[in-house]
Amino acid sequence: MKRLFWLGIGVTAGVIATRKVNATARKATPAGIGENIGAGLRELAEAVGAFGADVRAGMSEREQELARGVTERTGVELPGRRARGAGERAS
Repeated sequence: MKRLFWLGIGVTAGVIATRKVNATARKATPAGIGENIGAGLRELAEAVGAFGADVRAGMSEREQELARGVTERTGVELPGRRARGAGERAS
């Protein structure tokens, strides 16, 4: 029974080691390197897109604040702009 147990442990260790070696070898091939670079570039593009969206949202919010301030202080709405209330969003 002990021998069967140790045989099972050895087979399991061998399978795990073989899978890790194959995965590492796959990553070292040109195709594997290309996949890693492609995944990195996709992640970078998503981050840049999200950053741009955040910047545009912040700019729009600040523009609305400034337009409301002008309207409140002067009573004149800016041309081409409508001062929005706090709960309204830009279209």
